[in-house]
Amino acid sequence: MGSIGIWQIVIIAVVVVLLFGRGKISDLMGDVAKGINSFKKGLNEDAADVKEKEENPKVINHAPGDTVNAQEKAKDTVNKD
Repeated sequence: MGSIGIWQIVIIAVVVVLLFGRGKISDLMGDVAKGINSFKKGLNEDAADVKEKEENPKVINHAPGDTVNAQEKAKDTVNKD
């Protein structure tokens, strides 16, 4: 009694099509597809930003006019020990 069969799904689909029409449903599905594509694009941009930050660490200022890359500073501190 608790499970939904294939005939119930078909009846619900027919009722939805009759209420909203094919055009309205296809417009809605197009909007859903645009939203999904936009979401995926945002995820890809975030991943690219993270990768860029890993490849290009921030610059550290030691003294006025003296800038050294964070990796170079780490090498200097390791070499001093």
